[in-house]
Amino acid sequence: MNKPVLVVMAAGMGSRYGGMKQIDPVGPNGQVIIDYSLYDARRAGFETVVFVIKHEIEDAFKQAIGDRVSRVMDVKYAFQQLDELPAGYTIPEGRVKPWGTCHAVLAAKDLIDGPFAVINADDYYGPEAFRVMYDYLSTHADGEFYDYCMVSYLLRNTVSENGSVARGVCVTNEDGTLRSVTERTRIETYEGGVHFTEDGGESWTDLPGDTPVSMNLWGFGKSFLAEAERRFAGWLDQNLPANPLKCEYFLPLVVTELIEEGKAKIQVLHSTDKWYGVTYREDKPLVMDAIAHKTAAGEYPEDLWAE
Repeated sequence: MNKPVLVVMAAGMGSRYGGMKQIDPVGPNGQVIIDYSLYDARRAGFETVVFVIKHEIEDAFKQAIGDRVSRVMDVKYAFQQLDELPAGYTIPEGRVKPWGTCHAVLAAKDLIDGPFAVINADDYYGPEAFRVMYDYLSTHADGEFYDYCMVSYLLRNTVSENGSVARGVCVTNEDGTLRSVTERTRIETYEGGVHFTEDGGESWTDLPGDTPVSMNLWGFGKSFLAEAERRFAGWLDQNLPANPLKCEYFLPLVVTELIEEGKAKIQVLHSTDKWYGVTYREDKPLVMDAIAHKTAAGEYPEDLWAE
């Protein structure tokens, strides 16, 4: 079995944050969030990283992170472009939004030849997640069922005090496999708890703080790429008429279909680390403070990539 590789989705424009947050420094020596994820991934065992970016940000991205990391990891690039569609399909007029996380992974399919993990470029996941992910991918292969995995986090360790967040709320089976993951697009904190709304705030439903949620840290076999590609045209047929400018082909959608069809089992791995991300510009000082404390405590060197 080939060694697991890491796929980093970095093509998003950070619309809510208001800038190219993927390359915004948060560390003491200009490090960006993905520096810390890659450092953790490398010490967990990952040797190859595939960045999924847009051609438009290629030079800035390489200068900000790619060239630096290439000294210690095998760095490859894939490009998520709007016109990468099945034969016979065209970009809807006025569409500028990327096609979503599943489309991002498909952009890297020619660079993947074995098990792979998927993360967001603008999230801090913590070292535990990469350890359990690499260990699982290194010791499991597709058999009678597709044998995939994901790392779940405790909801209370992932929310923002500065606005609503979207999270994949997970339900697990007794054997620890994933039964379902439901995207809740407006989760907010309030005094004493966390809740979500599906009707614009007319009504709210509480969520316990220890609810397991997905932060888009998935582990797949190569089989996932064929399944996602095969389903893409049908997804376009179903979603383009209703929402041509904003519909997104999400990873959890394909995962849920494979579970329901009895083709895949997804082992839910767990991390108790606190997740950090810059969903809103106001989140950045919190991330910088957390990184500074972790550096002072010796969890990270001040210069991550010193030779």
